[in-house]
Order: sequence, then structure tokens, then C-alpha cells
Amino acid sequence: MDRIGADFYGSLQSIRTRLGARAIPIQLPIGAEDSFAGYVDLVTKQAIVYTDDLGTTNTESLDIPAGMADLINQHRHDLIEAVADFDDAIMHLYLEEKEPTEAQINAALRKGTVAGILVPVLCGAALRNRGVQPILDAVVDYLPSPADVPAVEGTDPKTGGLLVREHDDAEPFAALAFKIQMDPQGVGKLTFFRVYSGKLRAGSNVLNASNGRKERIGRILRMHAIRREDVDEVFTGDIAAAVGLKFTTTGDTLADENHPIQLESITFPEPVISVAIEPKTKVDQEKLGMALQRLSEEDPTFKVHTDDETGQTIIAGMGELHLEIIIDRLLREFRVDANQGKPQVAYKEAIKKPAHGVGRFIRQSGGKGQFGHAEVNVGPGERGSGIVFEDKITQGRIPREFIPAVEKGVKEALQTGVVGGYPVVDIVVTLVDGSFHAVDSNELAFHIAGSMAVKDAMHKASPYLLEPIMKVDVVMPEEHLGDVMGDLASRRGHILGMEGRGTSQNVRAHVPLAEMFGYATELRSMTSGRATYSMEFSHYAEMPGNLAEAVGRRTTSRT
Repeated sequence: MDRIGADFYGSLQSIRTRLGARAIPIQLPIGAEDSFAGYVDLVTKQAIVYTDDLGTTNTESLDIPAGMADLINQHRHDLIEAVADFDDAIMHLYLEEKEPTEAQINAALRKGTVAGILVPVLCGAALRNRGVQPILDAVVDYLPSPADVPAVEGTDPKTGGLLVREHDDAEPFAALAFKIQMDPQGVGKLTFFRVYSGKLRAGSNVLNASNGRKERIGRILRMHAIRREDVDEVFTGDIAAAVGLKFTTTGDTLADENHPIQLESITFPEPVISVAIEPKTKVDQEKLGMALQRLSEEDPTFKVHTDDETGQTIIAGMGELHLEIIIDRLLREFRVDANQGKPQVAYKEAIKKPAHGVGRFIRQSGGKGQFGHAEVNVGPGERGSGIVFEDKITQGRIPREFIPAVEKGVKEALQTGVVGGYPVVDIVVTLVDGSFHAVDSNELAFHIAGSMAVKDAMHKASPYLLEPIMKVDVVMPEEHLGDVMGDLASRRGHILGMEGRGTSQNVRAHVPLAEMFGYATELRSMTSGRATYSMEFSHYAEMPGNLAEAVGRRTTSRT
């Protein structure tokens, strides 16, 4: 309220018209801009005026500020009218033109807020701490607590049966680890967790129900932004961080050893965009590897690997912004300056029809040579099945000890497909025939023969490119609906549906990731900055032939 142009009543009307929310003020400001002095509480009918610049001292008065009587009466009448919908006693008092108590108003307001129907509106000025305390009180008074949500459900790690845990300290302990953070202050790895039932003391042992490993809770910290405090015990509904967990990652369940339960985990999609990254100086080389390892431990959707062909370090994530933040954190937190390449889409390859491939690796150069011969059939697999290897060798045509070498060669070869050098997925490879030499055959020869056989079969099996398709959700004012939908269509988007949200429209579409680079900037300029969008990975789909050829040519020229 202390900013230039601050307009409480204009903002209130904007919340109602643009968001379609039933916004109910529970405070009215006293003054605005540089004359903002405090507020009138419509529940208690008190005027709060701050007397210092830090918001720590104020005066409370039942005297209504001059010129505000009509406004206060009108908005208090609207408040009581709104909460009367959630309390029959208030409704009777309202009809009899009598005043409800503060407790009745607060209880009914909480009921309406928890139901998602009423939206209490408060005012303040963060710079001078004015109105901050009432905001925190309103969070406690009106927003839902852990006790307001249904009991948590999970499964028995041993039997898979359904288990239910009430939100009660007397129940067995169950918590979900939702974030891993490498602590910059030297504490080590912090595991943030939320307690769903029971209680936990520092120094006790728990079971990681997701992997069956036992963990010891060394210390428990309650986090306050950059400050933290040690606590001896946490209870149901608490969020805290544990120090000393060695085997716990994001999404794991921590539970009582004697009453294990596995809560629903977090699903992490595969990264869909990658860039090459390299340190700017020799000094940064070692620091870069350590920093990337720490970041990948914290973030399960962030992956790091080294390209065997180019020797480059490749980082992969969920979008442009994700990788930009990672690179920014490298500089800010780890003091590592790095160059990055252009974003690359994580394409994959698959095949359309069955085929047969032969691989013969024979080297004779005097003395002991190399001999490996393998024949495979390949065929399309179920979507999402990855690589399936089957052994159908009979009559010992390839000795049993060489079969794993063939499988390893096949799987390594399928990491680089024949269309653009991308990993092959959804393929079934069956080893059907081969031969060996009693002296010259060895594991290396069959490893190479397996690789050659599957490459030979891939060329005959009508290989094609798969591209990542993103689920895009755009919310915009109704007047920009046509422009946004036309732009999504031009990006090869498939509109799934749309629905109204107050005066806004929500459009859902499937759009190829390759077409979404720079979308944030274009969407902002198209809608005067009033639209927002979210994007998440949905699935892989076949890429149109002409575009796939272009990608294949780019890959060939790059290599």
C-alpha cells in the first residue's frame, strides 16, 4: 500500500473480475502511498495505526478514521453477508439485523476459505513491515491445517496391501522426503521431509521404506530461510530437515521400523532438453564436476553425462529455464564460470517393422585371431518398454558364456541409432543364431558381433525418429484466445481442450518441444504480458518425415 499508485479498491475489483474470485476484504487501508498509516480490521472493528517505520509498534483504537465510516459499514455488511452462507446462526442474526461475534465470523470465514469459495483480502506494506503480522495470523486462522485433509494412504512394502495413517502423533511415524539440498554452510546433505503421522526424535533410527535401508537421524533442523534451529522432536504436520541420511533421495518414504509404510512417491519425467557445458578455465574444471554432481543429487530431473564421441559434458533438464537456473547457480553458489552450447532436443529412435541382421567379426593376423558370429531378429516393442533382449539360441551354436557379451554389444549399439545417432527405444532384439571358433572366439569378438548384427537389422527395419511432446497449459485473457491458439497451431500443436476461468481462458495442448524454444517471450509480447503458461513432458511421438530428415542431416554434419 506504500507504493506509488497503490489502489486497494481497484486491486480488489481486479481480483474479482480477472480471477473470478469471491474476494472479501477483512481489512481496509488507512491512507495510501506515502500516507499509508495502518488499517481498519473489519472483524474486530478496530483501527490499527503504526507509530514507527519497522511495523513493530502500533496503536489500537475503536475510533473510526474520519471519512471512512460509510466504507467500513458497507464492507463489513458484505463480509457478514458472505460468511452467513457458511453458518446458520450468523444467517439468523443477519436476517434479524443483529451482530455476530468475532469468533462466529472467524469460524465461518475459515469454513468458506477452506472450501475454496471465499478469498479473504488483507493489505499492508512489506518494506516497513506494516500488516505483516496480521497476514501471518490470517494464515493460521483461515487456511487449512494438516488436520483438515483426509488421512494419508500408502502401501505395505512387504505385501503391497493398502495402509491408512491418520494425522495423529500417536500413530506410527511416516514421512516423505521431498527435497535434497547440499548445505552451503557446511552441515552436509540436508533431507527435507514432511511428517504425515507420528513423531520423530533426533538420534533415532528409521526405515527408508522405498529401498529397505535403515537410516539414523543425526540432527533435526527447523528451517527459517537462511537461519536454522536444532529441534529435539518433530510432530505430525511438521516440515523439517534431517542431517546424516546416506541412502535417502527425493520421493523416498521414511517410516517406523516396526510399522513400515510406503507413501505415494514423486514421479520424475525424463529430461527432454540438453546442452553441452565446459569450464572457462582450467581452475574451474575440477570444481565443475563436483558442482554438477551436487546439483544432480539435489534435483532428480537434472542429469549429467559425458558424450563418448565428443568428450563433452552434457547436462539435461526439463526446459530452457531449468538449465538457465542451473548455470546461474553454478556461478552464484559454486563460483564456476562455464560456457554452454545451444539447446538440443532429446530425440529417440524406434523401428516400424521386423528385420533380420547378421554380424560377423573375424580377424586373422597370424597367431590367435578373433571370431564372433551372431544373428538377431528385431521388432517393434510396446511403447515405453525400452530395450528387450531375448536369447533363443539352441544346440549351443553360441556358448552360454558369450551370450552376455552379445547382449552388452547389442545394448551399447542401440545407444546410438542409425537415423540421427539418438538412443533406440521400444525394440525387441532376439538372438536367434550364430557360430563360434574353438580357439579364436572370445567375449570381445561376440560383443562386436552383437553390435554389428543389431546395426545391420536396424537399417532394414524402417527406423524413424521420436520427438518429445510437451503438455502445454496456457492461461490468458479471453481477447487473446484466437492469437494464442493460432500460434500453438503454427507450432504443430494439437489442441486438447479449453475452459473458462472467470474472465480468462485456459487452453491445453500437446506441442513438440522443438517448437517451444523462446515461447515465453513470444507469449508475453502477444498478450501484453498477461498470459502465463506451464509445460511438462507428456510422451514421445513419431516425427514427420521431412523434419526427421532435417534433424538427421544436422546430426550428420555436426559429427
